Amino acid sequence: MEISSRERNILLLAAVVALMFMATRVVPAVGNIYDSREADIDDVLLAIEREERLIENSLAWRERRIDAEVQQAQIETQIFSGDTIPLIEANIQRELSQHARDSGLSVNSTRLAESVEANDWLMISQEMSFRTGDASYTVNFLRQLENSQPRLRVRDFSLNRSRNQYSGSITVVGFAQNSTTRVGDEQ
Repeated sequence: MEISSRERNILLLAAVVALMFMATRVVPAVGNIYDSREADIDDVLLAIEREERLIENSLAWRERRIDAEVQQAQIETQIFSGDTIPLIEANIQRELSQHARDSGLSVNSTRLAESVEANDWLMISQEMSFRTGDASYTVNFLRQLENSQPRLRVRDFSLNRSRNQYSGSITVVGFAQNSTTRVGDEQ
């Protein structure tokens, strides 16, 4: 079977049209599919990297949470508690007097405690005067205050000697969270 020149021209024209169709439609479509696949691979790689960072960060955040819980527990052992401010003040005064007696000091007097409130926290200041015949008792007293639980911090301290007697005064502060409800604040 022989192809005429007209049929050959039609076949060549059809081949050229098919090549043009392939060049303008199929090749770009294949390129778009390839580019889309590459973008999907990049998205998956980014998602994997993000997940790995989140896993690493979750471990760090878990450690930070544990550290914060430990710090919170330490702070809770250092603060005073009570239902009302006068009860907290009485607890601080009792602790201070007890440490003085345990150290061998004689308590002369204690003043009324003063409290300062800020951001749901109370700082309660307690002053006490004392006397002793041995200066080493004051050192023991200061050590007991340093190791006290709840913590009493020394704000002011003085010690005077007259003959064989030592007299002194100390001002300590203690802290508490203000969980008291005042009249008029309830609603």
